[in-house]
Amino acid sequence: MKYIMALDQGTTSSRTIIWDKKGNVVSTARFKFDQIYPHEGWVEHDAMAIWETQLKSAQEAMKLANLTYEDIAAIGITNQRETTVVWDKATGEPVYNAIVWQCRRTADYAAKLKPHEEMIKTKTGLLADPYFSGTKLAWILENVPGVRERAEKGELLFGTIECWLIWKLTGGKVHVSDYSNACRTMLFDINTCKWDEVLCNLLNIPMNMLPTPVECSMHYGDAEAEFFGGPIPITGACGDQQAALFGELCFNEGDAKSTYGTGNFLLMNTGSKNVPSRNGLLSTIAWGLNGKVTYALEGSVFICAAAMQWMKSLGFYPHSYESEEMAKTVEDTAGVTIVPAFAGLGAPYWDPEARGAIFGITRATKKEHIIRAMLEAIAMQNEDLLAAMENDTGEKINTLKVDGGVSSNNLCMQMQADISDVTVTRYTSIESTALGAGYLAGLAVGYFESLDDIINNREVAATFTPNMSEDERAAKIKTWKKAVAATRMMHE
Repeated sequence: MKYIMALDQGTTSSRTIIWDKKGNVVSTARFKFDQIYPHEGWVEHDAMAIWETQLKSAQEAMKLANLTYEDIAAIGITNQRETTVVWDKATGEPVYNAIVWQCRRTADYAAKLKPHEEMIKTKTGLLADPYFSGTKLAWILENVPGVRERAEKGELLFGTIECWLIWKLTGGKVHVSDYSNACRTMLFDINTCKWDEVLCNLLNIPMNMLPTPVECSMHYGDAEAEFFGGPIPITGACGDQQAALFGELCFNEGDAKSTYGTGNFLLMNTGSKNVPSRNGLLSTIAWGLNGKVTYALEGSVFICAAAMQWMKSLGFYPHSYESEEMAKTVEDTAGVTIVPAFAGLGAPYWDPEARGAIFGITRATKKEHIIRAMLEAIAMQNEDLLAAMENDTGEKINTLKVDGGVSSNNLCMQMQADISDVTVTRYTSIESTALGAGYLAGLAVGYFESLDDIINNREVAATFTPNMSEDERAAKIKTWKKAVAATRMMHE
């Protein structure tokens, strides 16, 4: 029997999951790495620590399952998107820490791009925001001594995390970026699937740094024998949210999923159509497969599970999973509303200067009310995205597939069903991101014969149906919108 190895490189840890053909987990290994905060609003990672923890997790997962390289049919990679790495082509050493997707240091760069935003949006589907890789790369070129000169000489390479890992795994032989990651840079035309010279000139990016764009399911190269005892083909790469869309079996136009991870990401498959948004969403490439490009609409909320971790750090509960039982000890939030804008507000507001706020506290407020209010805020943020998506497409979303850590919180998922008037479906495995990468890798080597082969692998574990009156739903949404507006007024 052969297995698929999925490398899941996330914002706080590097994981490897090894799957069998039925989608069962054979083994898993995970290693955390440090978060670096040089200044307020700045977030960095040590790119070498990312590489080392990812390789270590892969080796550990194989060891735990007593497998050799001959047992692995292929490697698929999924990753935190937008995070930016620049490294020396000859030595493989990064010239600066990786600048993380959450980092807001380039807000001024993004503000200067606002006059060009319509052109940027038409070509890339993105907004002029510090979230994306382009401004982060421009910052490194301008602020790290000697880097621009070396880049212009062709000595340096740029990549997002999947690109960095493929380059390291292949011993520096392969410098590629799959469409789903390349389209998050603000340098890539999603209509032509090519790097755009006008956009690169706008940010003063030397195009010789950029990787070759490739589809999400194909043979990129082989992992070097020194890492696993022999070569293993690397045949899948997809940004984490698009990989989750694939792993949630959202293969048809109109299918939607929400991933409740560090942030919260809602994506809808829009098929072969690049659908422009009028409501603060992003148009993006979902995946490139078999010569065809599938597009998606995406809404991104920066803080989701990170809010639950924050509450844990303040001593609200010893373990995040206890939040559900604690929240259920009170009937409602007792008037408390939280806007968890710890890193600004993402879609549909795109307000990088906003900061978190808690409204409605009284002497009677208990920590259980605050916990429940945070779970409700997670559902409310997603409702903002769902409403914007329905407005853009003119279609009501009736079913929402969910994954990510917070999706295991039944109370939060019921809140989502109630607030958004949608049926929420959770599969038996909530590891949809890693599954998606594994499916894409397996398709490229014939491990899976077709999409139907993959669909037969998944089972529904839980369904949550709406059970709230229209009046109560409308009142909750009205209160939430007032809280968001008040939060945004604080920095005007």
